[in-house]
Amino acid sequence: MTLLKKLTEFPQSSLYWLIYIIGGLALLAVALVYQYVFEELPCVVCIQIRLWTALLVIVATLGLILRQQLWPSMAAQLGVVLIAAGLIERSYLLLGTEKGFVFGGCGFDVGLPSWFAIDQWLPRLFQVETSCGYTPELLFGVTMAESLMVLSVALAIVSISVFIASLIKRKFN
Repeated sequence: MTLLKKLTEFPQSSLYWLIYIIGGLALLAVALVYQYVFEELPCVVCIQIRLWTALLVIVATLGLILRQQLWPSMAAQLGVVLIAAGLIERSYLLLGTEKGFVFGGCGFDVGLPSWFAIDQWLPRLFQVETSCGYTPELLFGVTMAESLMVLSVALAIVSISVFIASLIKRKFN
């Protein structure tokens, strides 16, 4: 079986979408453990990353439900690619703020429209509580910002590969 065939069949399996769902929920759980157990308060960029991660869980859930339908499945795959791009951008900003190669203001406003006040609806998950500057160390000297950057790039590589393979398959079938 060729790599292309494996990549095109993967999004039709429940495993593909469950990996994203479980991975996203695990990231949110880790963030909440660090917030409420280790008292590492989230900054605005951290909350924005949580929002992207929650969106990943939602889109992956839709992808799981609609995986056997061509266009909804392709839309969910494209959604994951776009979410990966958003996560890379926010993770880069967080890492750059932490390491000092990105300079900018970091306030307490999540930047969402007033009709989508999720920080007020679910404050225990999405409320900004500190300014940007550093992220906690996870394991072996690796910070949360560094690990988020690596995970975001890995998500992008996998999701882009699967999406392009699916496009190629559709074009030649």
